[in-house]
Amino acid sequence: MADYIIIGGGIVGLSTAYALTKEKPEATIVILEKEQQVASHQTGNNSGVIHSGIYYKPGSLKARLAKSGNESMRLFAEEHGIDVDICGKVIVASEEKELPFLEDLYKRGLENGLNIRKLNQEELREKEPHVNGIAAIHVPTAGIINYKQVSNKLSELVQAAGAEVKSGTAVTGIKEHDAGVTVDTDKGRFEGKYLINCAGLQSDRMAKLAGYHLDVKIVPFRGEYYKFVETSRHLVRNLIYPVPNPDFPFLGAHFTRMIDGNVDAGPNAVLGFKREGYKKSDINWKDLSEVLLYKGFWKLARPYLKEGTGEMIRSVNKKKFVKNLQKLLPEVREEDLIPGPRGVRAQALSVDGKMVDDFYIVPGRNSLHVCNAPSPAATASLEIGKEIVKRVDEGRRRTDHGSSMDYSAAAANR
Repeated sequence: MADYIIIGGGIVGLSTAYALTKEKPEATIVILEKEQQVASHQTGNNSGVIHSGIYYKPGSLKARLAKSGNESMRLFAEEHGIDVDICGKVIVASEEKELPFLEDLYKRGLENGLNIRKLNQEELREKEPHVNGIAAIHVPTAGIINYKQVSNKLSELVQAAGAEVKSGTAVTGIKEHDAGVTVDTDKGRFEGKYLINCAGLQSDRMAKLAGYHLDVKIVPFRGEYYKFVETSRHLVRNLIYPVPNPDFPFLGAHFTRMIDGNVDAGPNAVLGFKREGYKKSDINWKDLSEVLLYKGFWKLARPYLKEGTGEMIRSVNKKKFVKNLQKLLPEVREEDLIPGPRGVRAQALSVDGKMVDDFYIVPGRNSLHVCNAPSPAATASLEIGKEIVKRVDEGRRRTDHGSSMDYSAAAANR
């Protein structure tokens, strides 16, 4: 019997295992990952940005863990020889109407304890000569990294500490009982004292297998990028972001100089027809029907219909995609871009149509379920791992003291 069974070999699951090996070196840990390699989904298809925490509501878990995670991720990379570049980024207002939103974002960054500063047009041009902007915020702590490399190193470290990583092992059933938890997989049965669900795009389904009917559902949003051809990479020095559109719940298309020197442009954000589908043609009818029959999705879709339609058009029309990019980078042309990577964001959506804005961690009887960990989860992953270990300890203390907590209700209403 393992002390801890972790479902999911993405960066959050691996960081949780890493935190456990540090806090509880005597514990036995098993990580169950259905793919053959760790970091195969959200982590391995990540933009590679180390976020600062400027966007998130002051006092939220996202804001706190992104800020501390920014530093711990940098230190981890430096300690283990992983390429990292804290190059900074600019958040750019290209029109007068965006200035109030830029000011609000600046105040939020200060509330979150960030060392940021405003740039006028001349100062912006010094940092990014090809950008169209009238004002900007410079965020010096933002950076770039390869999160798949981070995950591979975490996997190596936790296995060296005695943890087992069971790849190619898909979970088919979960049953909690007084002694712990039984997890059935396509490779056999595993017994553990405690279960930690870090299954990302499948996290709500894993919680349901364990008997917890949440008031949220994972809805997949696919993000599509273009890459700059080598001769056009000079148009982007580091990281360039627009002021977030208050009429759309995503950050908008931006420009990212990757750690390998490539420059990505994007993403758009369109509904994914498959939870783990990265091509436009990928469809899973079970995944799609769950979304289309979910009332929360339609409540979300209505107010964002105009922007959402625009995203879908840009998904199939390169000319429209480029026109959107030219608001920030007027010199970019269709011939400068070739198809790039795609990723899928696991976004928890409540029944009332609201996107769950913060990390969403649900306690169970002998389990903990991480049911919303989109960006900046990769940045914050090492800190999320520590937070999960803390919450596991708190939950087990409640159980040891005979708490009569109704875990099904907690999961449904937390």
